[in-house]
Amino acid sequence: MNPITTPLMVTAALTTALTAPVMAFARPVTLTANMANYGGRGAYLAVYLTDAAGAYAGSLWMAGGKAKYYRHLSDWARLTGGDPSQVDGITGASVGAGRKLELTMDVADALFDAGYTLHVDAAVEDMRDSPNEIALPLDSANSGTAVQGRLYIADFAATY
Repeated sequence: MNPITTPLMVTAALTTALTAPVMAFARPVTLTANMANYGGRGAYLAVYLTDAAGAYAGSLWMAGGKAKYYRHLSDWARLTGGDPSQVDGITGASVGAGRKLELTMDVADALFDAGYTLHVDAAVEDMRDSPNEIALPLDSANSGTAVQGRLYIADFAATY
């Protein structure tokens, strides 16, 4: 065996052994938002988590790609300082009235049943903003249960 590749192979094997179990401690979560027929343009949505104390814990998704409109997602903007880097790489198109948004992502097991809350802020151009459109505790009892939105989301469910 080549003496140079042997340490590399051992390092690669150890790295894989240490990181593979960490990946197993996450579960897929499917978020489904059915938008109301509100009669306006596409909605911007910020999907994020807060901890038991209400502190920002991270962004999961941003629907709507123009950062200049993020300030209208007012609770998310307040918690993050409107920092677009919080959603770099996790953005998609805005969501039109009457449409359905379905996302699946991995969320760390440690966040479930630990006091975390999933939030969705919504905003539509030329219409009023809807901070905290959805607030859903990340508890096992809530999995798959649809909740009604306040203004732009007809119903929302997180299934895990």
